[in-house]
Amino acid sequence: SGLSQEAGSVEQLSLHCAEGSLEWLYPTGALRLRLAPRLPPTSAAVKGGSPPHVTACIKPTGTFRGAQLYLEREGVLELLLPEAPRPRARCFSWLPQEKVALFLQATPHPDISRRIAAFRYELRGDWLARPALPAASLSAEGACRPCNDTEILMAICTSDFVIRGSIRSVSNDAELQESIIGVSATRIHRQKFPLFQAAGRPGRPVGSIRTPLRCGVKPGPGTFLFTGWLHFGEAWLSCAPRYRDFQRIYQGAQRTRQNPCEFPVD
Repeated sequence: SGLSQEAGSVEQLSLHCAEGSLEWLYPTGALRLRLAPRLPPTSAAVKGGSPPHVTACIKPTGTFRGAQLYLEREGVLELLLPEAPRPRARCFSWLPQEKVALFLQATPHPDISRRIAAFRYELRGDWLARPALPAASLSAEGACRPCNDTEILMAICTSDFVIRGSIRSVSNDAELQESIIGVSATRIHRQKFPLFQAAGRPGRPVGSIRTPLRCGVKPGPGTFLFTGWLHFGEAWLSCAPRYRDFQRIYQGAQRTRQNPCEFPVD
């Protein structure tokens, strides 16, 4: 709470968890949040390859008021969230040796009405595969291109969800710049959280998967294998080959013993 801070003071905090939330009531002065995620050993760079990046995503609550959030990189400030921002995620990456922090600065107001500057955050090491997130800075040219065979085989092994099913609907949210794909699942191979559940009466589990609006997703017939990641509790699409194409790719990899993990194919 800013009520316990002196006017003009700067409180120093460190964010170590992979994900979490921050709520600042009656913002006064400023908070400086050092980003220091505890990265798993697997995030280390492969010998001879490029150094790993760390990625952070910030998503304000719909009632974010009383402060502005800046990215502080090597002493230079960049505005991430103005006061009363749209509830969209902002993502950015940096190298481990770079000095990066978030600077949450209270905005002056003539009254003392209750204001809360609150947001959720995710901190990750080198994001696996291609993160299809609503942030152009992460994957502007890559988020919409079809996955190649290697990416598809890795996606079935490492994704947060792997769902076989068909597209029921596609709706677009112009404000959030997102497309929401309604999916009817014929088989749930993996889901870390219950994203797909039976709707009301007995039947196929249904759920929704998001992708950037610029990808221009259209509804179409056929069975797909949807893979992707959880992002602030929502499913985001990574690779979605037609199931018959996936079968061909996987069986070819099996013959040459290049499949990175075992997967049930029928």
